[in-house]
Amino acid sequence: MPLHSLPVHELRHLLVQKEIKVSEVVQAYLDRVETLNVKINAYVTVMGESALKEAGLYDEGRKDLNASPLAGVPLAIKDVLCLRGTRTTCGSKMLENFVPPYDATVIEWMKSAGAVFLGKTNLDEFAMGSSNENSAFGPTRNPWNLSKVSGGSSGGSAAAVAAGLCSAALGTDTGGSIRQPASFCGVVGLKPTYGRVSRYGLVAFASSLDQVGPIARDVEDAALLLQTMAGYDSRDTTCVDLPVPDYMGGLKKSIGGMKLGIPKEYLIDGIHPDVALSMEKAIETFRTLGAETVEVSLPHTHYGVAAYYIIAPAEASSNLARYDGVKYGHRSTDARDLLSLYRRSRSEGFGAEVKRRIMLGTYALSAGYYDAYYKKASQVRTLIRNDFLKAFEKCDAIIAPVAPIPPFDIGEKVDDPLQMYLSDIFTLPASLAGIPGISVPCGFSGEHLPIGLQILGPHFAEESILRLAHHFERATDHHPGRPPVE
Repeated sequence: MPLHSLPVHELRHLLVQKEIKVSEVVQAYLDRVETLNVKINAYVTVMGESALKEAGLYDEGRKDLNASPLAGVPLAIKDVLCLRGTRTTCGSKMLENFVPPYDATVIEWMKSAGAVFLGKTNLDEFAMGSSNENSAFGPTRNPWNLSKVSGGSSGGSAAAVAAGLCSAALGTDTGGSIRQPASFCGVVGLKPTYGRVSRYGLVAFASSLDQVGPIARDVEDAALLLQTMAGYDSRDTTCVDLPVPDYMGGLKKSIGGMKLGIPKEYLIDGIHPDVALSMEKAIETFRTLGAETVEVSLPHTHYGVAAYYIIAPAEASSNLARYDGVKYGHRSTDARDLLSLYRRSRSEGFGAEVKRRIMLGTYALSAGYYDAYYKKASQVRTLIRNDFLKAFEKCDAIIAPVAPIPPFDIGEKVDDPLQMYLSDIFTLPASLAGIPGISVPCGFSGEHLPIGLQILGPHFAEESILRLAHHFERATDHHPGRPPVE
């Protein structure tokens, strides 16, 4: 099997046994990036020179391959995480030339684990989008069909993993931005519980929702990456100080007797028939594996989109107020005074979707409207959270589609923001509730486009949903498929 097709745990075996060199692996990926990135546009910045230099340290014996399960593994990073000395654009003209002076905590921990960084991946601007069409650097295309979207906002990371442009990648999930692109690209994507992974050094979109997580070829790799990035960090006041379980060891436990909830509100009219069929087959697979299924109700699901698109833009409006053309970021060269500097810098630096959300959020937070919008949305958020808490009294996890439709055409929804927002209807509630969720491939559409299954668990139950996803993955043959991008 080609090196670019190997999951991390198999690649590690070859490296530790010295059957291949780290520099060989890194060069193989860089060659592939050079050939295919022009088609897919998954990377914004390629770090070839530094990656090969780091690989050389392992080959020369100056770094120990046995020091960590991630030593020598080539990873990609969503370009919304700060990497010291390397530009971090957030997919925006506003930060096109921003070079952070420090590492995000997850980057710092990945470095300590010995990972080799191949580059920074494309995304919807400031992680605001569901298709990766909002990037200032152009859309990332789906490796399964270059006319289709890769999903958003972590579309660059998901496409890079699917196309074999890295062994695994880091993404972020605010309303589905790991799970939905993972589903669209036929890979595994995990959104941890809010507070399980440090957000320090993650450029903020919506601070009460943002979470960093892994995108990988299989569930075992996702567990391996989460093992490294999870944990308490005092620099992030929302990070929870809880022990980190043995995620890898937990994969081997049986799922026999586990109860899986099927939310009736997720089986809605308008769901694509191929998605519905894949969901039915997934339910039957779990039953054959010894799991039980029960119907559960999440009655406030249909309020999720409305609540999210008040809360997230409101927090974005606050977080993005710092980009004023003065301290850092894009500064207009055509300003007469301070006020015009603010106006022109923000008008030139931000794209249409970011401007739309800033205006929505500013309005929702304005005097006389705060109680009617943001406060009310926060109350609905509590109701959605309580729905999940009540449902988990009857089951160990909930299974549902990731998206109501397979990957859609580039340009199909870009002029209809509401339809674009509705594509996240199944991922938003879990984000609002702060619970963990994983997307695992569960089938293909009639056009041979990937479809993902979403497994949701109670707060800090990553071990359980990883175990369920792992057993499902081993019982099916969806994940070994690779896109015909060549």
